[in-house]
Amino acid sequence: MTETAIPTRKSQGAVLALGLIGLAVAVVAVSFFSVTVGARPVSLDTIWQALTAFDANSTDHRIIWDLRLPRTLVGLMVGASLGLAGAVLQGATRNPLADPSILGIHSGAAVFVVLGVAVFGITQLSAYVWLAFAGAGAAMLVVYAIASLGREGATPIKLALAGAAMTAAMQSITSAILLTSPRTLDEIRFWQVGSLVGRGMDVVTQVAPFLAVGIVLALFTARMLDGLSMGEDVARSLGQNVNRSRAVAGLAAVVLAGGATAAAGPIAFVGLTVPHVARAITGPNYRWILPYSMLLAPILLLGADIIGRIIAPPGEVQVGIVTAVIGAPFFIALVRRRKLASL
Repeated sequence: MTETAIPTRKSQGAVLALGLIGLAVAVVAVSFFSVTVGARPVSLDTIWQALTAFDANSTDHRIIWDLRLPRTLVGLMVGASLGLAGAVLQGATRNPLADPSILGIHSGAAVFVVLGVAVFGITQLSAYVWLAFAGAGAAMLVVYAIASLGREGATPIKLALAGAAMTAAMQSITSAILLTSPRTLDEIRFWQVGSLVGRGMDVVTQVAPFLAVGIVLALFTARMLDGLSMGEDVARSLGQNVNRSRAVAGLAAVVLAGGATAAAGPIAFVGLTVPHVARAITGPNYRWILPYSMLLAPILLLGADIIGRIIAPPGEVQVGIVTAVIGAPFFIALVRRRKLASL
């Protein structure tokens, strides 16, 4: 039995590795279409010239460098971050419905952005990034502090309940401010629904360091998540510090989801559905679930962004709306076909 198991595991690993290569190729392909597809048709020759010999006086070149390329890069980073954040949160909390909103990350970011616009009159998107990141981190710290009260510490149920309470409270504050301040609503309406429109290289450079750290930290948690997935008692018997593992996983999730939300607003369903797709392909091993989620999510996000550009010309539908339309029925199908409780 042992002699046949080893080749089987090796063959499965080879197949999964080939799958990662295929997904990497798909990411390159969808990135290509993200740069080439838009309201204004731009030829491939012009795109190549813009990338290799930029002319500041050319409108087409400026469209590529100032609009489409930064938008694509933000989509890649945000997608990878949301996919990883969702997988990490589902593994750390053992909750199949966990996504970045479960710890109040989206709602905390929204409150800080709304307060910044309403109270301090901030209108620059580059400032939104820092406000949203600070709000996401603050919300996560409060949720974890509340859930840690008591002898049992931050259990999955307490984290979920504290996150739900924080989300409800923050959403109430956000709604109250927006209802009383039409100017604030007008300023953040696109950010609030989740959008890649208008993101420049300044946003890319601001969030990239945080997201890079978050990605490395999330991939580092794979072994911890494998232990947690077997239950707290088994993890402790294997010498794992459960509370510390959850704290590291939570830190990775808040850095990833906070940075992603700061850059593109609260985009739903990506962090929720993608880890289930990855798990259906790879099985329960988080050493494969995490990289698969990291590659599947930007394919979904950029694909949704491309669809949003072409379905309502000459305008476009924001990516947060498209992912919700795609993700909701897809997740319902997952719920009907798979036992989501078995993480």
